[in-house]
Amino acid sequence: MTTTDEPAVEPEALRASVRQKYGEVAIHPDGEFHFHTGRTLAALLGYAPALVAPLPGRAVESFAGVANPFSLRPLGQGDRVVEVGSGGGFDSIVAAHLVGTDGRVVGVDMTSEMLAKSRETVRLLGLDQVEFREGIAEQLPVDDGWADVVISNGVLNLVADKAQAFAEIFRVVRRGGRLQFADIVVGRPVPAEAVCNIDLWTDCIAGGLSCDGWQRVLRAAGFVDIEVGPAVDTFGGAPGE
Repeated sequence: MTTTDEPAVEPEALRASVRQKYGEVAIHPDGEFHFHTGRTLAALLGYAPALVAPLPGRAVESFAGVANPFSLRPLGQGDRVVEVGSGGGFDSIVAAHLVGTDGRVVGVDMTSEMLAKSRETVRLLGLDQVEFREGIAEQLPVDDGWADVVISNGVLNLVADKAQAFAEIFRVVRRGGRLQFADIVVGRPVPAEAVCNIDLWTDCIAGGLSCDGWQRVLRAAGFVDIEVGPAVDTFGGAPGE
């Protein structure tokens, strides 16, 4: 995939499918999905038990990430953070504890059930430094250069127009800020018939890129000094290389 490619699927049709799938994850977090969720997944991905254990069930149960975006570099006290695709709010809540009361976290999501859940959770936890806004990755409701750090976890593979999404992320990061994201990396080319199948995108199969593919899109958006962390097999459940 290159930044000049037309989206392989119709973006709004893909968004509708994603909203349906992850609305279910919000409402029925104990349902059967093809991916891990909740505390089991957080432990698999290496989140610090001291951060996860005190959280109420509703803060963790709908978590469906693919790695730990905080593992490459820690957040700092007072940092301003944007999460692209905040879901049930788990990573935004972790970020809030890391940046402290002087920091600020803005989570952006397009699924109404996830937004309702995350907003109520931070209200119950009294995390006044966290705010959740409705929006999509391709049109982030965040001012230019506002964020010190942008995070995302298993979301950008679900975006049809990745070039636009990364351009938006670059727009909201301040000069000298950074993006820390985790996502699906494919080891072989995805067949053309799969790339055009919305159901396979929603199942996190068709929308991933190779490691080189992700880096090409990042560089095209303006990002430099790209670092690649270790891979984790979140589908099979074992750490990978």
